[in-house]
Amino acid sequence: MNVGLFFGSFNPIHNGHLAIAAYLYNHYALDEIWFVLSPQNPLKNEKNILSKEQRLRMLEAALLPFDNFKASTVEFDMPTPSYTYLTLRKLRKIHPTFSFSVIMGNDAMASIELWKNYREIIDNYTIYLYPRNNIRLSIDKENIIITKAPVLPISSTDIRKNISEGKTITELVPEAVNQIIIAEKLYR
Repeated sequence: MNVGLFFGSFNPIHNGHLAIAAYLYNHYALDEIWFVLSPQNPLKNEKNILSKEQRLRMLEAALLPFDNFKASTVEFDMPTPSYTYLTLRKLRKIHPTFSFSVIMGNDAMASIELWKNYREIIDNYTIYLYPRNNIRLSIDKENIIITKAPVLPISSTDIRKNISEGKTITELVPEAVNQIIIAEKLYR
């Protein structure tokens, strides 16, 4: 089984995340895409981050319509902050017959040298890059694939800001996620 791993805080998950995953699923040999919910990203100092349980509820609600998209809590019982190379090692141990690849924005690739043990990732996994922030990379490595995934002008930061300012987010997140945010008065 070929599994694409889409790592993120998903605070909250939004339509941009889903559009990228749908594009990659439809254009590359991926059997499933797992959204790996990171309890704490070591390179982000996020204030206003919801609990991992709240973010997981929204993630699962957003993925419900997609048979081949799954929420992964593999990092929930790992030490924080989460390091991608350790998560990949753990997943290989749990699923030795699976082939894992990593999905990331080209902005993350531009600063991958800051990641702990980044060489282990770029030397051993296929990496699918999606466009972010008009960053252009020239990469000469066969296992790093620059995709033409859609770029939607949506960010979780902007969504949280819109909510705090009383603006609508109905166009930015799946309806099920919007309903959870409204019902639980999140990000206010």
